[in-house]
Formats: sequence, structure tokens, C-alpha cells
Amino acid sequence: MKPRSAQTNGILLMVVTTFIFAVQDGLSRHLAEEYPVMMVVMIRYWFFAAFVLTIAARAPGGLRAATRSNVPWLQIFRGVLLAAEICVAVQGFVLLGLVEAHAIFACYPLLIAALSGPVLGEKVGWRRWAAIGVGFCGILVILRPGFGVFAPAAIVPLVAAGMFALYGLLTRAVSRHDSSATSFFYTGTSGAVVMTVVAVWQWVPMTGADWLWMGSLCMTGALGHWTLIKCYEFAEASAVQPFAYFQLVFASAVGVIFWGDVLPPITILGAAIVVGAGLFTLWRERRRS
Repeated sequence: MKPRSAQTNGILLMVVTTFIFAVQDGLSRHLAEEYPVMMVVMIRYWFFAAFVLTIAARAPGGLRAATRSNVPWLQIFRGVLLAAEICVAVQGFVLLGLVEAHAIFACYPLLIAALSGPVLGEKVGWRRWAAIGVGFCGILVILRPGFGVFAPAAIVPLVAAGMFALYGLLTRAVSRHDSSATSFFYTGTSGAVVMTVVAVWQWVPMTGADWLWMGSLCMTGALGHWTLIKCYEFAEASAVQPFAYFQLVFASAVGVIFWGDVLPPITILGAAIVVGAGLFTLWRERRRS
């Protein structure tokens, strides 16, 4: 048998990563229905920070090399922004369910493309603007404003998508100054610090069974980040990024199977429009590169 290419391995790992993150979203929703959202995210970040510190300590140069940043305040802001985005996203899972929340959140690559001009000074051509416009038409199909079924809670995953898009753009920005190991270190540690300061006051005792769910959440978080790191070792981000949309499929399946979430045809149509526009945007970016 012929060995698989590195790019094929990277694609397979991206699909595995999206499945792990979809399971993580389901666990987050389950726990956030019983406990304060920020408390759940705080405990998750404690484990994530421990994972990050372990990776950094074993890397060449150790912790000292990982903490050395040319833009430390921007790195800290990135980490805090991601922690806040996770809180907003989990709240969206509770309010809307995984299907609707992920269908709306899928627009974040379009937001990255739209904001890459004003934030990073990148040129955005008319084709990408057209794809962005089509994608937001897909969001309107999902939200259906003016037809009596629009839920104000639908704004929550849209805000989360905007926050994650800004986080992605800032990650591009800091990559011009720092290594990926340094960015990974600040992502975990700054998020853990800010979540502890903000959420430790919301601590609620957990039952033994829920600690098992929390442990599973922490393990899926660490495992997902590990498989994502390995994915980017095998293949370029532009090659595997289109397969990140599998998270929408897996998360929808989790929502339908375990929570009985409804998958309306209009939501499927809107999500297909958003994903199609996002894939076109990624394809254009890859061609330009």
C-alpha cells in the first residue's frame, strides 16, 4: 500500500479535530445548563493552561523562550478575547442549541475576510466582497428577520463569531512578531488568569457525576488542541481550513441526537450558503497566496 501524503494526514487530523471540538461544545452546553457559564469556562481554562505550560516547558528554550514576546500586550489581549468569546459562544449553545448557534457561527471566516482590510491592511477584492455579501445573505436566511420567528438570542453566536474573527486576525498580526509557541502560551495562560479573576466568585459546588463531565470537557479541550497542532505540522492552514466546516456537521449531529434540536430545512439552506461563500473565500485566499 502507498503511504498517505502529509497533506492527507493533515486533512484527516482536521476532521478528527472538528469532531473533538463538536463533542466539547456538547459537553460545554450540558454543564452550562447546570452551572454558571464563566465557572465552566474557568475550570476548562485551568486545565488548558496546565497543558500549555507542559508543552512550553518541554519545548526548546523552555518557559523562558515561550514567554519572550515582542508584542506582549497584544498577546495578552488575544488570550483574554478568546476566553470572552468562549463564554459568549457557550451561552449561545444554551440559548439556541448547537444547530442554530453553529449555523450562525459558521460565518466567522467571512468576517475575517471582511475585517482583514481595516485591521491588517490586506487588499480585499470585489470577488471576496461578493462572497462576503452572499454569506451574509445566508445568515439572513437562518435568522429570518421580519417573519415573526427571529429570536434576539440569535445575536449571541453572531457576536461570538465577530469576536473569534477578530481573534483570528490578531493571531495573524502577532505571527509577524512572535513564534506560534509564544502565541499558544499566551492564549492559555492569559485566558486562565482573567477567567479566574472574573469567575472564581461564581463558584458553585459540583456533584461527583458532573466532575466526570467536566473532566471529559477538559480532556477534549487538550486533545483537540493537540490534534490541531499535529494537523498544522502535516499540512498548511490553507489546505485544511475548508475541512473545519465539518464542525458544523458534527455539532449539529450532537445537538439532534442528544438534545433533540430541530434541523429546519431553512437553516440547512442558510448554512449551505454561508459555508459555500466561506469556501469560496478560502479558495480565493489560497490562489492569491
